[in-house]
Amino acid sequence: MTLVPLAGDQDMMPPVTIRSTARVILASPRAIFRAFVDPEVLAKWRAPAGMTMRIGTFDPRVGGGYRAELAEIDMAAAATPARLDVRFLEMLPDERIVETIRFDGLPLPPAAPVTLTAALTPVAGGTKVSLRAENVADECPISDQARMDGALKALATLLE
Repeated sequence: MTLVPLAGDQDMMPPVTIRSTARVILASPRAIFRAFVDPEVLAKWRAPAGMTMRIGTFDPRVGGGYRAELAEIDMAAAATPARLDVRFLEMLPDERIVETIRFDGLPLPPAAPVTLTAALTPVAGGTKVSLRAENVADECPISDQARMDGALKALATLLE
């Protein structure tokens, strides 16, 4: 879904692209929340398919965050690693995490950070994990719909 600025604001703001996805995972909200705030576990499920993630300093609190590098697994095809600068804006244990993500090392024009909201809702037999990404550049290969779906699938595989 793309939100278009109000009339007269077109020169001041680019359209904001929003992507969202959800999946029921057979795990508790607590286990899923921990998968977002444990750097070793996070690197296993958050890296897009075909890539590895290496997380540097990790500070899991509001105002904290982490830097990470994404590299292609096939080193013959590897380009310069993409770098992520992630900041936590909101953390409600076992309920919700809001973070901003800046991408470096991608062939994209500079943009405002992506805001990613993860909502954890208990359901029968598990937890519904909803992801909502706002301000996603259409050209950003790391934040496309398939990769968001893939991240939830990887999280489910890891925890179920």
